[in-house]
Amino acid sequence: MMGIFLDGRTSQNASLANTLTTPILVGTDSLFGVVGLDVTKATVGQIRVEFSGTVAVQLPLIPLATSVTITVVRGTQQSGLTTVYSAEQQLSLEILGPQLITFSGANFNAPKPESGPLVYTAYISASAIGTIRVGPESFSAIATSG
Repeated sequence: MMGIFLDGRTSQNASLANTLTTPILVGTDSLFGVVGLDVTKATVGQIRVEFSGTVAVQLPLIPLATSVTITVVRGTQQSGLTTVYSAEQQLSLEILGPQLITFSGANFNAPKPESGPLVYTAYISASAIGTIRVGPESFSAIATSG
């Protein structure tokens, strides 16, 4: 049986490079993308969600060892939250300008919500004070079943 396309969405926070100057607060996850997928047509088989994203960051003015963590969470406060993806990237101390982080992941056998969309949210955090988000920022997801 072939997979059935259910829905695809994109959250585009910043389309262009250097269009943001948003600090990443240490110890805090900063939201940069959220999508709600309509999976009501999923009647047979398992729901599979593939997601990808891009976020550009810049080191603090005084460069120091900095890691950035991307986390993708499924659900809402009402339905419950489940982390489905997490990746850490060490930023290069030799690049003083923006550094582009891209990622892709999947959530196999995602549960069908009792009501409303299947929500995925992308967050970024950093280990050093002064790390900033500079754009672009994008987060996309596609749901299939079967």
